[in-house]
Amino acid sequence: MTDGILGKAATMEIPIHGNGEARQLPEDDGLEQDLQQVMVSGPNLNETSIVSGGYGGSGDGLIPTGKSISCTGREVRVGPQRCMYLREAGVRELDPLGSGRHPSHSTTPAGPGDEVARGIAGEKFDIVKKWGINTYKCTKQLLSERFGRGSRTVDLELELQIELLRETKRKYESVLQLGRALTAHLYSLLQTQHALGDAFADLSQKSPELQEEFGYNAETQKLLCKNGETLLGAVNFFVSSINTLVTKTMEDTLMTVKQYEAARLEYDAYRTDLEELSLGPRDAGTRGRLESAQATFQAHRDKYEKLRGDVAIKLKFLEENKIKVMHKQLLLFHNAVSAYFAGNQKQLEQTLQQFNIKLRPPGAEKPSWLEEQ
Repeated sequence: MTDGILGKAATMEIPIHGNGEARQLPEDDGLEQDLQQVMVSGPNLNETSIVSGGYGGSGDGLIPTGKSISCTGREVRVGPQRCMYLREAGVRELDPLGSGRHPSHSTTPAGPGDEVARGIAGEKFDIVKKWGINTYKCTKQLLSERFGRGSRTVDLELELQIELLRETKRKYESVLQLGRALTAHLYSLLQTQHALGDAFADLSQKSPELQEEFGYNAETQKLLCKNGETLLGAVNFFVSSINTLVTKTMEDTLMTVKQYEAARLEYDAYRTDLEELSLGPRDAGTRGRLESAQATFQAHRDKYEKLRGDVAIKLKFLEENKIKVMHKQLLLFHNAVSAYFAGNQKQLEQTLQQFNIKLRPPGAEKPSWLEEQ
């Protein structure tokens, strides 16, 4: 700061008389003493304030008495009697109200877009806040149940049906896996029989002495191959129906069961929270919290009861649909396998017609989704 003042003071204009001599002003000595005091003793909080443009300092520390001058980017406060001479010397005078400070950036009033953005941010914050509180309460309730410290709402009849559904699904998945394995083995058998029939037919042409024997063996393999393709179509239909029942119908019901279990956990968590507040002291603040907890508990209770009813209905419909589908599929599987191993080609074809099963010719590509529609 001292260097800046010295540099600026060195460039000050000195008033000159018409005869070339320096004009002595009554207060020149006082001004020189003030500048020397600033250089020697440094700034004083009662007389000097500094505004540094390099550090973004504010002008809050300025004392609203006297005037300010600017010297090489710095501001020095002097008495009002010195301002006239400093003005003559070419030193810029600062406005006492702070106009000599660094120009502050004008604040643009917030537009409608900014208000909408703040509103969206506030909504997201509220959502995250509610999610955090709900997760904390549910986690606390779950740990309490695991360690046997918390109570749990149980519908014995519904819980038994849900557990039976999960066990049934595991068993049907095992049947589905075995059915797919049977399909793979039948396909391999068909490929082998087809190759064996071609080999017998070729040998019947090249071996005149065994032409008849090779011939009827080739015809037998071709017949078995044809019946095998029919059986394979019936087994594929059986596996496809079981797959739909397991991966779509049962899975849809279990998804509703998961939602029901989550709602039950939330219901118990907020029920426990309400019970703790009810046992606490009653004052103005607690009364408001109790009313809010009561409203939240009622909302989760309604959600829990609604999902419990949805699960009961879906379990009932699932059982009816399962019996209907499996009755048809088991009858198809039995008739097709029996006709195949009995060598009854006519009965095997009738079985497929009975269940509206259409076979694709060997080597045919899978129809497009437009054709399936």
